[in-house]
Amino acid sequence: MHGLMMDMPLSIAALIQHADRHHGDTEIVSRTVEGHLHRYGYSDAHRRARQLANALRALGVKPHDRVGTLAWNGYRHFEIYYAASGSGAVVHTINPRLFPEQITYIVNHADDAVLFFDLTFLPLVEKLAPLCRGVRAWIAMTDRAHMPGGGLDLLCYEELVDSHSDDYRWPEIDERSAAGLCYTSGTTGNPKGVLYSHRSTVLHAYGASLPDALNLSARDVVLPVVPMFHVNAWGLPYAAPLVGAKLVFPGAQLDGASLHGLFEAEKVTCSAGVPTIWLGLLNHVKSQGQRFTTLERTVIGGSACPPAMIRTFEDDYRVRVLHAWGMSEMSPLGTVNTFKAKHLALPKAQRDALQNSQGRPIFGVDMKIVDDEGKELPRDGKAFGNLLVRGPWICSSYFKDEGGDPLREGWFPTGDVATLDPDGYMQITDRSKDVIKSGGEWISSIDLENAAMAHPAVAEAAVIGVAHPKWDERPLLVVMRKPGESVSREALLQFFEGRVAKWWIPDDVVFVDQIPHTATGKILKTKLREQFRDHRLSTA
Repeated sequence: MHGLMMDMPLSIAALIQHADRHHGDTEIVSRTVEGHLHRYGYSDAHRRARQLANALRALGVKPHDRVGTLAWNGYRHFEIYYAASGSGAVVHTINPRLFPEQITYIVNHADDAVLFFDLTFLPLVEKLAPLCRGVRAWIAMTDRAHMPGGGLDLLCYEELVDSHSDDYRWPEIDERSAAGLCYTSGTTGNPKGVLYSHRSTVLHAYGASLPDALNLSARDVVLPVVPMFHVNAWGLPYAAPLVGAKLVFPGAQLDGASLHGLFEAEKVTCSAGVPTIWLGLLNHVKSQGQRFTTLERTVIGGSACPPAMIRTFEDDYRVRVLHAWGMSEMSPLGTVNTFKAKHLALPKAQRDALQNSQGRPIFGVDMKIVDDEGKELPRDGKAFGNLLVRGPWICSSYFKDEGGDPLREGWFPTGDVATLDPDGYMQITDRSKDVIKSGGEWISSIDLENAAMAHPAVAEAAVIGVAHPKWDERPLLVVMRKPGESVSREALLQFFEGRVAKWWIPDDVVFVDQIPHTATGKILKTKLREQFRDHRLSTA
């Protein structure tokens, strides 16, 4: 016997319809590439998204066609999210920080029909256009006054929108239809496409908004620093309309001064981004003697947040850190670190230790840890193994079946090594490819990096394994000092004593001017391993 409930599909268009009807005057504020601050409400965004949906149809974009974007966080990018997916096409956000060869591969592999781009990326588009013959139209996301010259045949975004009516009815779409496409470079070989559905996207927005997740509401002002080309800004462009929160888009200006100014001017209460972004913001705020007057909490993910950064936000600036974990294949949210009632009475040191973990799964995400033979390990907070996940917004296979079936008996292998405790709190020990194997035992590079980051002279730290004739591998610490600070190799190694097991302490330290990062802000350890592959340890 079936329940007697209406069978209405979950659809992305319903999110913007809801925001229009019930939060129509709630603002969306954007710093634009053209250099001004743009303001309008959800009703205006919905109207223009309908106009753009008509424009896409006029350009010959059909259901399931891919609509590419090379763009910052801004109101036009937001409109494309809804116009493309709402009309039955697939919005394909492209990371412009990748190498041009990778972007060319991605555009061609996705078979993008049209491609929208911010003016910042015009030089990149000029390189891509001759190599991406399948793209029928290149649309500059600007007005006529700012349209670039040159040899490319470009369409003007504002003219395209203005030339079409807002008389558009969103089609009823099967909720399992594709809605978004992101390529992940976290896999081996060429980037692989993760294809999100309307159903998975709406469910993820519900899950992300829960009180024990990001705790979003119509009283919030949300500024996603994480780019809309990085796993859809962690779902915030969908979750904010769902609850009616004000959205603030920072555009291309992600330096500490620009972000702090926008936080204060727009009374931002919640933000989200990777640790490297917050490092720059905290350095700016400290150097200028500034505070946060409205910021209540920030979501930090993408890579493990150093405990020293959590303590700085919370103890010095009274900003709650939501330490989170996920991946492109998970839409991306998997866990968020919020306390249970029983934890509130713990001494501060114990609460701090618990908060260093990546948190516990939100409803919709199931996880377990297994050994190399696939045997499930206990959830005791001590055993560590390969982390597997499953759920309604988790990837079942890659776009065009690249790489074959990634699942293991219905579970997705994350590539992380982790522990799970009885309350569900998950602690990433390392990426399976980054863990250091020394004398048959594992050493966590993340724990060593977090310990190094607690030193007042260290701006950023990375730990890699270096070949050793006796122990197979030993840890090498790579350090970037803070401006104007100095610390010796010996002092740093001594700093580890009492913080980690004695046999974990790195064998050597090298100082560098910069630590390389991936296009999504994670430390690029493959480059560090290549750079220091011939490094000879004194203990060797």
